[in-house]
Amino acid sequence: MLKGPTTNLAFLTQVLGSDGKAERDLTEEGRRRAAEIGLRKYRDALESDESDGWGRTGARRDGSEYDDDGHEQVPGVKQKWKLLPHFLKLRGLMRQHIDSYDYFVNVDISKIVQAKGNREVLSDVDPKFFLQYTGITVGTPCIEEDDYTVKSITPFQCRLRDCTYSAPLWVNVRYTRGRQIVNKTNINIGRIPVMLLSCKCVLTGKSEAELADMKECPYDPGGYFVVKGVEKVILMQEQLSKNRVIIEYDGKKNISAAITSSTHERKSRCNIHMKNGKVYMKHNSLGDDVPIVVILRAMGATSDQEIVQLVGSEPDIMNAFMASLEDSQSVGVYTQKQALLYIGTKMRVPPKAGARAMRQQSSFRRPLTPEDEAREILCGVILSHVPVVGYDFRAKIVYTAHIVRRVLMTVIDPSTVDDKDYYGNKRLELAGQLISLLFEDLFKRFNSELKRNADMVLSKPNRAAAFDIGKFLEGSTTITSGFTHAISSGNWVLKRFKVDRQGVTQVLSRLSFISSLGMMTRVDSQFQKERKVSGPRALQPSQWGMLCPADTPEGESCGLVKNLALLAHVTSDQETGPVLRLCYDLGVEDVARLSGGEVNGRHSSLVFLNGSIVGATGHPFLLANKIRFLRRKGMVGEFVSVYLHSVRRAVYIASDGGRVCRPLLVVENGRTRLTKTHLDQMALGVLSLQDLIKQGVVEYVDVNEENNCLVGLADGDLTINHTHLEIDPLTLLGVVAGLIPYPHHNQSPRNTYQCAMGKQARRGGGGGGGYS
Repeated sequence: MLKGPTTNLAFLTQVLGSDGKAERDLTEEGRRRAAEIGLRKYRDALESDESDGWGRTGARRDGSEYDDDGHEQVPGVKQKWKLLPHFLKLRGLMRQHIDSYDYFVNVDISKIVQAKGNREVLSDVDPKFFLQYTGITVGTPCIEEDDYTVKSITPFQCRLRDCTYSAPLWVNVRYTRGRQIVNKTNINIGRIPVMLLSCKCVLTGKSEAELADMKECPYDPGGYFVVKGVEKVILMQEQLSKNRVIIEYDGKKNISAAITSSTHERKSRCNIHMKNGKVYMKHNSLGDDVPIVVILRAMGATSDQEIVQLVGSEPDIMNAFMASLEDSQSVGVYTQKQALLYIGTKMRVPPKAGARAMRQQSSFRRPLTPEDEAREILCGVILSHVPVVGYDFRAKIVYTAHIVRRVLMTVIDPSTVDDKDYYGNKRLELAGQLISLLFEDLFKRFNSELKRNADMVLSKPNRAAAFDIGKFLEGSTTITSGFTHAISSGNWVLKRFKVDRQGVTQVLSRLSFISSLGMMTRVDSQFQKERKVSGPRALQPSQWGMLCPADTPEGESCGLVKNLALLAHVTSDQETGPVLRLCYDLGVEDVARLSGGEVNGRHSSLVFLNGSIVGATGHPFLLANKIRFLRRKGMVGEFVSVYLHSVRRAVYIASDGGRVCRPLLVVENGRTRLTKTHLDQMALGVLSLQDLIKQGVVEYVDVNEENNCLVGLADGDLTINHTHLEIDPLTLLGVVAGLIPYPHHNQSPRNTYQCAMGKQARRGGGGGGGYS
């Protein structure tokens, strides 16, 4: 059975209380009460008791902690706009691009190099040969002169000399040379372009006087590259979420669940769909559609009763799933071995890959049986974002059964089909993520060249000296030329990941300062601009405060090319380890220890972290409130979002990159936590916006979490049920549309026209004035 939330961390005990009232179970009487007065009022009723819902008796939750001290509430919206300069100073309009690039050069690049398929280079000829990467670092921007001297360089010099503002990539390697094992450090394998004002840029942290000496503008926002002397911007790319389940109609109008798995080792797409009343799985590695029950049996769920409990024991779901159970028996699959053999015979092996595999196996590797090949495919290829350790498929079994359950529920109720245009299902790929994808492809290509060179030399029978692969490491231009060509041309052609995009980068517009800012906040969609479909072009309610409703081009790109709102922020990736440990410390039961009846029980809710099932909890509302409470205390990342989905009975926790979020003022019992004292201290420089975030006065909310919020537009609108307040209504516009005087008095197309023309306005120098 699922238990109440427990914790064994000292800081959680201190923050959440340790007087025995932290476990507040929703009893039958409480559930009836919640059904009568509503979930939100029930929460308020809980918090108005002598215990505040967190186990701390006597705590004041009415906002009077400010009023008792004589702190004056902020009168109306007229004073809240003073927060805007602090937000722009803290985040800036280019902060998301710079943060994503910093994450790539500090964290992501090491993960790519240390991934399972990248960290070692082996030979098909000599089984004793290996090359292993032990580390990678990005150097400082420099240039090699004609006399082979290396000098540091600034962006201004790169613009003048038509060269690329880049830094060297240094790797540490360990490899065999004959019978010796050689360790080498700081080997240059190529160069990577450096984003201006990133952590590797020479301009970062410089004063205005130092920037003037480097001939750089102190107001330049950065976030772009200088390649061959040209300033290039990588536009944000709008994509469907990775590692998430999207329920949609396929080409034959059948209900289908599409899952795009993305890890550093592999990227693949999987479909679980209904066909002729039966559920099948479709994947590129499988030649034909495989019955889903055969997949579950191959993973280890051999009992029909166990499969039914995992999918759902409700009568309507069992009736819809009955034909799929019988389909497994019709193909003669009853055991795990039979299921693995069935999948092994269905596997699709390309001719070239098959010949290469046969050549490898014939040399020194034992060939795999069809059962072992099927097990490897299920372990590391199908739904690869769900980790499988030691061939323990339990977590993947529960995840697959949950997808089947959602497909069957959508067949029963077609209104639950996901909206692909809903912005909570979208992710924005920033410069760091696109550069990361490009580097991963170039690094794999670099390793393939090394392997080909090693095989070519080692295959020669009479060699005068021992083969030293270190000579091939420094001479390659694969990574350097790949980066330069992709950014200068704007073509991201990565056949390995089935990516073929044009126009990813554009020349930075310098018509005016606003023009350059507007270009850097632009969001480009991959939807075909020639198709006359209104859905992706229309304004979505979920875009409120996230995207500018006015700033979009005219013509065929209308509604497909968008711009971020003024205070919108795009998150960068965060480590999931601490959040995962926090979930278990807050009482989430590990999914591997739960039966199907407990997973789909009436009083249990599944807990997801970045699309993967973490476990289940009997207290979803309490879990979400505790995580939000810790986030407002600064103990959890400020961009970690928690979303309660009552229909699916699930808690969705997200810490991945690409989510659009915006800041809101926290409201408790009809009052904001922001006081006039806060504004006065910020004006004096005593308090920063980061302090307000850690104090829980302001918090960032993404599109999904907004569904659990009631946001007021002005102070006069606040009621006891409101959870947040807008900082200022003008922030729903973008940086260009925000310059329009009285935009709410204009016809809507007029604001769109002005967004296009306002970027072309330029003030003349000296006393000339006018436009040019």
